[in-house]
Amino acid sequence: MKTASKFFTDEEKARIEAAVRAAEMRTSGEIVPMVVNASFDYPRAELIGAGFFAMGGAALLTWAFGHDSQWVFIPLFLLLFLPCKGLLAFFPALKRRLIPEAEIIAEVEERALVAFVENGVHHTRDATGILILISLMEHRVHVLADRGINAAVPPHTWDEIVHMVTAGIHSGQTADALCAAIARCGDLLAEQFPRKKDDTDELPNLIVE
Repeated sequence: MKTASKFFTDEEKARIEAAVRAAEMRTSGEIVPMVVNASFDYPRAELIGAGFFAMGGAALLTWAFGHDSQWVFIPLFLLLFLPCKGLLAFFPALKRRLIPEAEIIAEVEERALVAFVENGVHHTRDATGILILISLMEHRVHVLADRGINAAVPPHTWDEIVHMVTAGIHSGQTADALCAAIARCGDLLAEQFPRKKDDTDELPNLIVE
């Protein structure tokens, strides 16, 4: 899995930032794309997965070489547990299969909310900030808009943005899809929140963690 820092090339990052600037030229809203490696480290999944794989490996080795002795199984289990835990940490795709979908959804939503506050998206002059979060390990995209926008735009509107970016990730055209999603956000914001004469760029045009 690519890390967030390498998910976009320098040229793609420049295109995304340019797309944000172009969209914000038409609106007083602020659009912040953000890429993170993961929304949470999911320690429970690592512990459960490590226990499962260590138990299976220890049972197999005990059956093959230990004459089914519990005194062989227990040391083997303890010996295999930490390597299996490390294996799950090293292969996020494997760990993701051990995480319930409801937990993934909840953690991505919480990460978006934390990022929204930490990066000041909720502090824009007209409460018109939008965060587009791409969480790589979970393969999730989440859009969070401030209260000023949500009062004027139906919440299901952001499903379209999520679908655009998700489809782009699946087709290997993430940068193009994100730029298109940013432009679409600009269209939606321009209708309700046209640019003001004294408008300033209040937030970063791309955040990579």
